[in-house]
Amino acid sequence: MTIRFDGKVAIVTGAGGGLGRQHALELARRGAKVVVNDLGGQVDGSGGGSDAAQKVVAEIKTAGGEAIANGSSVTDDTGVANMIKQTMDAFGRIDILIANAGILRDKSFAKMEIADFDAVMAVHVMGTVKPAKACWQIMRDQQYGRIVVTTSSTGLYGNFGQTNYGCAKLALVGFMNTLKLEGAKDNIKVNAICPVAATRMTENLLPPQMLEMLKPEYVTPAVVFLASEETPTGVIISAGAGAFSSAQIMESTGVNLGHGATADTVAEYWPKISDFAGAKHFTMGNEHGAHIFERLQDKPVAP
Repeated sequence: MTIRFDGKVAIVTGAGGGLGRQHALELARRGAKVVVNDLGGQVDGSGGGSDAAQKVVAEIKTAGGEAIANGSSVTDDTGVANMIKQTMDAFGRIDILIANAGILRDKSFAKMEIADFDAVMAVHVMGTVKPAKACWQIMRDQQYGRIVVTTSSTGLYGNFGQTNYGCAKLALVGFMNTLKLEGAKDNIKVNAICPVAATRMTENLLPPQMLEMLKPEYVTPAVVFLASEETPTGVIISAGAGAFSSAQIMESTGVNLGHGATADTVAEYWPKISDFAGAKHFTMGNEHGAHIFERLQDKPVAP
């Protein structure tokens, strides 16, 4: 099977370099018309200009593909609206949104300013929500859409000095988890990529030999799959250096401690509560509720 995107239109945010550039190039190589969005700012979000986006468009056109550049900020309502209008005027539809744009403002929580938190949340969370919202009705009307959000191991597992980034990246998993449900009836599938890659955002964090192993293009195959007609929905794929895995939020079987349970009882039974043998992944919130009620059918183990 060869995945193709002939006749499809893709928007890739933050596509002026790194991961986004590779995603845009590969989608175009496989037949998609691509909107290359990039504000062209610094890693911390300062500055701006769409020269980087123009360069990627030139690469795509040189290779025989079709693309346009957009320099809007994904946090700006007017800018996002202009990006969508530019896409529709040029191509008449939007099939794929790769929400890749991001910034870093790394500091320990003690030293982090609230402004550092606000800026990272704005770009990663609202910079995903706003383009997705702007595309949503178009995808519903088409009865087709593919959205890929970008999460991180920091969001899934934590990383020192990145409370703002981790908060934002796990928020996108929550966004995906509900959007996949709302989009199902309209053939809109929503997934998450968890990349491990050498980009401007990681070049100062990793040694050179590791940076060489973690080229952004090694992540792109997973993104292209998640953007394809054949993709599942509501999944997280981790990708880096040619290795691929899938992450899930899991819940232990648990135990019914009865209405008389106290904090002391919870402490006593913590080994049982936290035993992940037989753990389950739920696909929606009411499955979690059903799981709790299932435990209530058990005889309480404590008086």
